[in-house]
Amino acid sequence: MTGNKGSMTTENGGAARRLRHVWLVAAQAALMILLGFFVTRVADGHWPLTLEDRLPRAFAEHRSPLGNGLSAGLSLMASTQGIVVVTLVCVAALLVLPRAPRWTEAGFLGASVAVQSAVFLLVTIFVERPRPDVPQLDGAPPTSSFPSGHTGASVALYGGLATLVLSRTRGPWRYLTAGVLLLVPPAVGLSRVYRGMHHPSDVAGGLLNGGATLLVMGLVFLYGRDPNRDSASERTPYGVPRGGAEEVPAQPGRPARTDGRPTGRRVVVVRHPHNCPDELAVQVRTRLGRHGFTDQRWTSTTAERPGGSLAEECAAGDVDLVVACGGDGTVRACADVVAGTGIPLALVPCGTGNLLARNLDLPADPATALEEALEGGDFGIDVGRVEGDGLPPTRFAVMTGAGFDAAMVRDASPALKAHLGWVAYTLSAARHLRDPRMRLNIRLDGGRRIRRRARMVVIGNVGTLQGGLELLPRARPDSGRLEIVLFDPRGAAGWLAAATHLAARVVRGPAPAPTPGDPEGAKGVNGAGVVAGGSLEYFSATRIEVRFARAQAREVDGDSMSEGTLLTAGIEPGALRMRLPRAPGAAALPHAPGHGSQTRHTPHTAHH
Repeated sequence: MTGNKGSMTTENGGAARRLRHVWLVAAQAALMILLGFFVTRVADGHWPLTLEDRLPRAFAEHRSPLGNGLSAGLSLMASTQGIVVVTLVCVAALLVLPRAPRWTEAGFLGASVAVQSAVFLLVTIFVERPRPDVPQLDGAPPTSSFPSGHTGASVALYGGLATLVLSRTRGPWRYLTAGVLLLVPPAVGLSRVYRGMHHPSDVAGGLLNGGATLLVMGLVFLYGRDPNRDSASERTPYGVPRGGAEEVPAQPGRPARTDGRPTGRRVVVVRHPHNCPDELAVQVRTRLGRHGFTDQRWTSTTAERPGGSLAEECAAGDVDLVVACGGDGTVRACADVVAGTGIPLALVPCGTGNLLARNLDLPADPATALEEALEGGDFGIDVGRVEGDGLPPTRFAVMTGAGFDAAMVRDASPALKAHLGWVAYTLSAARHLRDPRMRLNIRLDGGRRIRRRARMVVIGNVGTLQGGLELLPRARPDSGRLEIVLFDPRGAAGWLAAATHLAARVVRGPAPAPTPGDPEGAKGVNGAGVVAGGSLEYFSATRIEVRFARAQAREVDGDSMSEGTLLTAGIEPGALRMRLPRAPGAAALPHAPGHGSQTRHTPHTAHH
């Protein structure tokens, strides 16, 4: 068992390192925007761009029925409809045709197409370039000529397929297949110039955008992975690797064998039926049984009861541990019940975001996260409490907010979230980039009202998003305070400054403990810090009231809430007892007096 645990820990470390590459998407977008500015504002009218219009004019003067037909077919292959259809077919084939679903490969291909499209749309918002001054064979879309969207999409799709062919197949034919696939993007680019839709530099920009996307998504999904690691053919019907040391209960709901270890402790497991599949549930049962939790009560979440029957189980008494198997929404529902009761909560992070687990430095692998937590101790963390018009009081462990992020959460496709995870939010975000700014005022700890405009307001108990992106760099789960950020980039320069600032935070690593007067943190008790040329403004307080001039979309821990004009949030220091491998942020932030104390767990401890 020791060897298996070491292997799982190594795999989890590799997954965490891969996720850190996600911040490169922001750097990619910033690079493409800068390149667009260079092409349209710096190099325009200078050599060699003065020569590139000769090629579209030459094509326009020598068009033929054969060339028109071939270029039309290539353009259709790389059109939005064509790319979506081929991507869906390929993703479905990867999930249905093999003996075991190829989730990693399907995720890589789908994410590559989605991220490339998101970056392309973002670039066209800031970069405006007219199309070549020649007769055009296609209707001109409203987007900028730079970069070529058809070319970038064909690189993401057909280049992604070539990558999978080379990395996941064997035999000499794979080189021929990959070569044919790699010829599609330059052929598409040439066809777009032929049809008068793009300059050669637009095509070069599309090739660069698509190639950069494949590089980043390859690092996230494919680099360092064993393609057969998750093969179902290597697993028993219970989802346990053949030859492994897992114990499997004879019937669902019956306690696992404990091999003579202490028995009888009671655990309530709250399971999200979609995020926590049967295979993971078996592993959770087994690990809990090994640690003496043989009295297991399982309850499933529903839309009406996101915490299942947890409240009734806790009211009955004698609960030694609660385990949340799901995402941040399931964690929030459990925290709302157990906060203040002293019952420890353990996490099995298997949702879309799992932001609380990330901020508590838990392993990304759900079963490993539970195993390490059960071997750790109990530590107090803060929870927030939020309410508003039409929003009943509820606790949150991660973040609450309104505006851009809430609209993104609300409109994200459930189907894409199920298959692509948090990447699905990027497509939803692209739809709201041009939403109007909000007029609002905030009151910190009962002070004077501060009037502002912003695109997004986020109040956080923790501050790190996916890929190590620190939206609230001073937020700590045991600081006894809430952090708030107003996100308000204005124009292309503002968006670029915000993206550069946030990406730089990932490069520099976690922020140190707050220092009074620090321009990025709280000045004094609840003063503001303005960064990125005013695109980001930070505050800190124990109670925050935000009023909006008009009703806005709102979210709590990734769950969309009703629209409203008021958000009021407060902090409950140390109210939630978590079972964790180690104290949260112990190296970065000492525990505040009066909360965040820890109680080491031993097998003989019955209650906490």
